Amino acid sequence: MSDLLTIIVPVYNEAATVRQVIDRLLQIPLPIPREIIVVNDGSTDGTTDVLDGVGAVDGVLSIVHAAANGGKGSAIRIGLHHARGTIIASQDADLELDPVQLADLVRPILDGEAEVVYGSRFLGRRVAGPWLSVAANRTLTALTNILFGGRLTDMETCYKIMQTSVARGLHLESDRFEIEPEITAKLLLQRRRIIERPVRFDPRDRASGKKIGWRDGFHAIVVLLKYRFR
Repeated sequence: MSDLLTIIVPVYNEAATVRQVIDRLLQIPLPIPREIIVVNDGSTDGTTDVLDGVGAVDGVLSIVHAAANGGKGSAIRIGLHHARGTIIASQDADLELDPVQLADLVRPILDGEAEVVYGSRFLGRRVAGPWLSVAANRTLTALTNILFGGRLTDMETCYKIMQTSVARGLHLESDRFEIEPEITAKLLLQRRRIIERPVRFDPRDRASGKKIGWRDGFHAIVVLLKYRFR
């Protein structure tokens, strides 16, 4: 079976950027064929109209409209259910991360170096973004490493690329942003080898549409403790 990269794009109220992200995903060079699954997670801001104007590309681009907003985790699980690829990646629809970086993140899996690759925003570079967000990310990553014996620098990264069999073997449950700590906790509990590669990102704030907040940080801690001690 030939390798195929499935890129899941969870979308909620990103009318201003989702078309650009889709166009970028269709155009970027990748070492293997791609499948793009856009999951519209009950958007109410015009995103649905934008996606209706894009149209599916047979065998390459499909758009799934969820009946209601279920959260990022729910959208990722929907995308995973529909995926045909041998390798899974996710791409946020807000342009914080340039999709062109996916090619370098897929390569270690293709070369047999690892089952899982994380794109770290904080590896070997000066950290950008609001100091509170950076501090929260560092704290959650440090807690993850302490609880699960990891050596990660960016647990909350959107770029978690892995073999599809590994992703489906996690039996994901979370609906909202706590999907990120759940994925990492379960990978580390299964002793999967995770390698990190540095990525560039252009952080945005809540005024620009950032949706994750301090409550999500609290929920992340709860999720980490749940999977460590249950």
